Amino acid sequence: MSCIHKSRYLFVCFLTVNSLMLHQVLYAQTSHSTVKSLVTPQSFPQSILPPEEIEVQAKGAVLMDSLTGDILLTYHAHLQIPPASFAKLLTLYVIFDALKHHKIRLTDAVHVSKKAWQTGGSKMFIKVDTKVPVAELIKGIAVVSGNDACVAMAEYLYGDVETFTRVMNRYAQHLGMKDSFFVNPHGLPAVEQLTTSYDMALLARHYVTQFPDALRYHQMQTYTYNGIEQHNRNGLLKRDDTVDGLKTGWVEASGYNLVVTAKRQNHRLIAVVMGALTPAIRERETLKILSYGYQNFTLLTLFEAGQVFAELQVWKGKQNILPVVATQTTSMLIPREYMDQVHQVKVLPDSIVAPVKKNQVLGKYLITIGIDQIRSIPLLASVGIEKAGIAKALLHQVYMNGLTPTRRVFVIAGSMLSLCAVAVLFAVGQKRRRHKKSRMYIRLPR
Repeated sequence: MSCIHKSRYLFVCFLTVNSLMLHQVLYAQTSHSTVKSLVTPQSFPQSILPPEEIEVQAKGAVLMDSLTGDILLTYHAHLQIPPASFAKLLTLYVIFDALKHHKIRLTDAVHVSKKAWQTGGSKMFIKVDTKVPVAELIKGIAVVSGNDACVAMAEYLYGDVETFTRVMNRYAQHLGMKDSFFVNPHGLPAVEQLTTSYDMALLARHYVTQFPDALRYHQMQTYTYNGIEQHNRNGLLKRDDTVDGLKTGWVEASGYNLVVTAKRQNHRLIAVVMGALTPAIRERETLKILSYGYQNFTLLTLFEAGQVFAELQVWKGKQNILPVVATQTTSMLIPREYMDQVHQVKVLPDSIVAPVKKNQVLGKYLITIGIDQIRSIPLLASVGIEKAGIAKALLHQVYMNGLTPTRRVFVIAGSMLSLCAVAVLFAVGQKRRRHKKSRMYIRLPR
């Protein structure tokens, strides 16, 4: 056997023995990994209190939290009732959505048709064959409930009232208003035109969430057009300075309706009362259910979108630290009587092994009241992390398996020797191949 072949043979033997020793050391320690698995808690009810049912002097009522959508109070919430001018809230939703998507502008001049001018009921008193800016027509609908302004805007957006009404119903279905159907944009009496307290609360929530600037119109207590001053029919704007909207309504078949939004200490509630006997009763009952909500519930903001909850150790990755985040702002409505029993727990491993994908679920954030889990929020990887190279991965494997310092030195030294052996063997082989190749092209003299 030549010297070169003997050297190669010795290197291979050394590498094999060294690798086997390293493998045995690592394998023996694998069961003692310091990476902890996630705790899986038992399932608990997602809600600790059902919506309260209390007597309201009206045909139907709902109290909803604007941020979370939680229902705090119901009274015949799904009873179908003619919407009256509540229909205008959906009309305004369609208008503001068109503004948002730049289909129209507030400064656009809208031609007033004879049909719009002739529309009965409450009016803004626009004149036939004049042009009125979109911004003024919005005020006419939101503040003084102008039926004429509704028709003018319907014709401007979709050419005629019938097409606009079909669009209204598509919006209603998209928003989840399953028990509602609209026949016109203003709410004047019509066969089959119905809605519910729940559906109107749902619409109001979407409206103030999607178009918060719209509230500046609904807060106006008076509006003057063509020299005619009219007052906002929402009397709670004067009685309660936390009220900043939203819409009244009345037709004989339904009674007096009121949907109100109020904001106290950054907490917005939506109250709907439908079918009261008088304007005074609808205002009194609306204030009653608002007071119930604010006195008995508090809004707990858990965290903001992108907030870093923890930084995990990453093994065998190109990065050593991984920030853990939640993807959206999360708030909860908590009964005041349970506030001192609220506990928040992060359930995360101590570390993680690469590769890691961005937005990969790494753990959860548990909210409990007493022994009941009421919310489980996933915690995600803020970035993706690729696998590291062989040397770093091997080094991390040593640390992951909890070796003593002496054994770490032994294993690391053995690993380095193995890598050196591989490098030397590769170099010798390359040199030998080059030497053989060069000899092929050399002609010796005869």
